[in-house]
Amino acid sequence: MKITEIRPRRKGLSALFIDGEFAMALDTQTLLEQRIDVGRELDDEELHELIVLSNERRAKEKALWLISYRSHSKKELRDKIRRTCDADAADKAVERMEELGLVNDEDFARRYAEQLLYGKRMSKRAAVYELRRKGIDRSTAEEVLEELDVDVHEQIRALIEKKYRHINDEKIRRRAVAALQRLGYGWEDIKAVLAEYADDE
Repeated sequence: MKITEIRPRRKGLSALFIDGEFAMALDTQTLLEQRIDVGRELDDEELHELIVLSNERRAKEKALWLISYRSHSKKELRDKIRRTCDADAADKAVERMEELGLVNDEDFARRYAEQLLYGKRMSKRAAVYELRRKGIDRSTAEEVLEELDVDVHEQIRALIEKKYRHINDEKIRRRAVAALQRLGYGWEDIKAVLAEYADDE
């Protein structure tokens, strides 16, 4: 197989033409490092190695780009990288980010749990579910949430004050109860706080 043309493309890629036909788009930096020039002959093994190196570089760059915006769990990062790279490249990129200390599930879980409890005012039960969805194992999720001090009634009160001002209106009350239950709050706690508003009337 002979490389007959290398044409630059967007996003750090170059189109590789083999024997006069477009073969694939590979990472430009990888092509430069491997000294791949027009006229070079490649066998199947060399081409495969080139594809692997290109995928690994792209996966690492994608990982760095993603974590520059916000922290991610390992699972979340791996899933996002897999949209553009193969599974092996994604796994290697995540391992490398972990080695560099740029990805840490426990740190991520702690920050995200605070955001869920204090920002979105979710219940701890709902927060465990959300952390599990991000790939955090149950024991880490529960451990992190155990460290955070939250008054359940105060959380419910804050949500009602923010979104449901006319809570004694039956329709608004039903809507509030449904929303609070979706956030993981139990009926007994919701009922106790609603009783306070009934007393205010």
